[in-house]
Amino acid sequence: MTALLAKATVLARGKDEVYVAATPLRATKGPAKLLMSTAYSLNLWDLQHFVVIIKPNSPPPQNSQATVFDFQPKDPENIYTALAVISGRAVPGAVLVRKLSKLPRSKCWFVGSSKLDAVDVATRFNSIWRTDLRVGHHDCRDYANGLVELLVGEKQVLERLRKDRGGRG
Repeated sequence: MTALLAKATVLARGKDEVYVAATPLRATKGPAKLLMSTAYSLNLWDLQHFVVIIKPNSPPPQNSQATVFDFQPKDPENIYTALAVISGRAVPGAVLVRKLSKLPRSKCWFVGSSKLDAVDVATRFNSIWRTDLRVGHHDCRDYANGLVELLVGEKQVLERLRKDRGGRG
């Protein structure tokens, strides 16, 4: 990973802002989806999905969108995926990148600024990230912690956020 940093582009325009956000876990329709929604609403930390958001520090109009970096099961709403995850087996994962017009208003925490071109670093990180997903061993939490460490230098950011909030999201 340090080789990734050595090749990263240094920002000429300023520092990109890095955020971590919690979202509800995706599940099959019915009771599972209701359970995940309820867990998110109740701020149950262990039943939330985490993503990294980069808000570039660039002049308008380029700075109108943030970029979300995410790691989740390839087919999160498939019942067989859910059963495999619950049983502790690995499932195919996918690294996703998408644009946001604005930052979430809740469950989104500023974790630092990157002195490097954060989107470039995240793209390189994604290119070497293993996509076999196993909850508790190689999942969205590991992805968010690893990417944030690379971008802002903080290790185990999710543990700090959890402690800062008394275990609540």
